[in-house]
Amino acid sequence: MKTIVYGEKTLMSEFFLKDGGILPTHDHIHEHTGYLISGKIILTIGEETFDVEPGDSWNISGGVAHAVETLEDSIAIEVFSPRRDEYIR
Repeated sequence: MKTIVYGEKTLMSEFFLKDGGILPTHDHIHEHTGYLISGKIILTIGEETFDVEPGDSWNISGGVAHAVETLEDSIAIEVFSPRRDEYIR
């Protein structure tokens, strides 16, 4: 993960996801919007599951459970609000 830019209320990060990786189901207060640049992932948001390919985007409201399974090495960009201070180095 690399933080690209942040302001008072938002933060943008680039995520490098390895083939076969799993981000278990979790939730947090941050709303986030994402865009898949390359690769292929399976994204679960609440009770719905989506095959995500380059050019696809998503939005996850704060407090909603979500998970990711990586099917290929992938790169995604996500914007979080409020800003995720733990992502600022």
